Amino acid sequence: MINIRPILRFSGVLLVLLGVFMLSALPVSWWFGGQDFQALLWSALICIGIGLPAWWWLRKDAKGNIGKREGYLIVAGGWLLMSVFGMLPYLLSGEIPEWYNAFFETSSGITTTGASVLTDIEAVTPGILYWRSLTHWIGGMGIIVLTVALMPLLGIGGIELFVAESPGPTSDKLHPRIRETAKRLWLIYVGFTIVLALLLWAGGMTPFDAVNHSFATVATGGFSTKNASMAYYESPFLHYVTIFFMIAAGANFSIHYHLLKRHFSTVFKNEEFRTYLLIIAAATLVIAVSLVWHFDYGVEKAFRDSLFHVVSVITTTGFITADYSQWGPGVVMIIFLLLFVGGCAGSTGGGIKIIRHLVFIKNSWLEFKRILHPRAIVPLKVNGETVAPRIMTHIIIFLLLYLLLTLVGSLALSVMGIDFATAVGATATSLGNVGPAIGDVGPVDNFAWMPPAAKVWLGLLMIMGRLEIFTILVLFTPYFWKSN
Repeated sequence: MINIRPILRFSGVLLVLLGVFMLSALPVSWWFGGQDFQALLWSALICIGIGLPAWWWLRKDAKGNIGKREGYLIVAGGWLLMSVFGMLPYLLSGEIPEWYNAFFETSSGITTTGASVLTDIEAVTPGILYWRSLTHWIGGMGIIVLTVALMPLLGIGGIELFVAESPGPTSDKLHPRIRETAKRLWLIYVGFTIVLALLLWAGGMTPFDAVNHSFATVATGGFSTKNASMAYYESPFLHYVTIFFMIAAGANFSIHYHLLKRHFSTVFKNEEFRTYLLIIAAATLVIAVSLVWHFDYGVEKAFRDSLFHVVSVITTTGFITADYSQWGPGVVMIIFLLLFVGGCAGSTGGGIKIIRHLVFIKNSWLEFKRILHPRAIVPLKVNGETVAPRIMTHIIIFLLLYLLLTLVGSLALSVMGIDFATAVGATATSLGNVGPAIGDVGPVDNFAWMPPAAKVWLGLLMIMGRLEIFTILVLFTPYFWKSN
């Protein structure tokens, strides 16, 4: 039997936290003239006004551990709740008056997708721009993980929430207690954000732009304060600094913990991390050679633009420095394939995740050996550890579901009158939480022209992709709602 009380109480805590984050935008609004001050204030008060009573009234009735069912309901409902209440600053300020556009923008922010319906970003008031970037930062590591770190306040166990929020195939805990793990992750996350903001400021950005781009980079989100994204800044220093931190954000955060502890052998032995760097290097080399050979790019410029876009797409950040749709069909195809790669498990990146590709490819290769030696026991190993058959089954089903959702999502958009290339690109980029794609949603386009139904559908795909499919789809199975 599902216990609804801890779910309601936890939802109340989420709304309070969301309201507190909205309040953090008030000083920014006041500093720049306060045009959006009232909208942000009222949005925060509404969230806190609804969330605080729910938490307070149920604080004694929600003791005890959260089970699997409650954990999945809290996470799925929590992300939808944040996407709905996160619309308030846009709606009340009038910057995005239509609810479906506001839902799309908020879902894109919270899920760190970075797709947008805004046609003139630089005309948006600073307080709302700050809130827009902050939604990335909230969703990057997952507000659920932040709340798990505050479990003593809640009086409930957090392991089920952490599993539901991070449903990847690996669970590399940094500390045996889940609350301590969440704290360590957030310390690294906050540290990266501060260091990057300072470097961007030192590189020539205004403090406001530096903070906003830092939020978007560390969260692998991609929202920029400029219409031209990172192409607005022609500084190689800013581009390379952003590249470095996108790579860092797309790596498993346990890697950074081990680096800080000087466990270098652990880092270098990590097969997923090595594969991650290898894919980036190989794709960058191919695209850079193509740019030099076919488009007379200078070597440094070709390398920088190629590396920037490969990293931006594979980490699902979505920043751009050029229009890659003009680099020829071969490069566009490489970029399109990278939409389905994703970052490392345990990172802020979205997508399928490299570890799943790695396990799938390794298992497929070993299958040839099993065919030749049917009686032999040929274990699949990653990082020296044998991968359990259950994990392999999980990964195969995930890949099939991901492909099926891409097909269904593309078909739905096609029925709405969107051309094939754009439908596939929009679905892939939404499900993978990337941002720019191909077709009419390429690097210099946005989603403003799409019909309302398409925006709502893509917003839901973003949430489903951010929670890696199973967390959402399990709610629609009869097994989930059975008492036993």
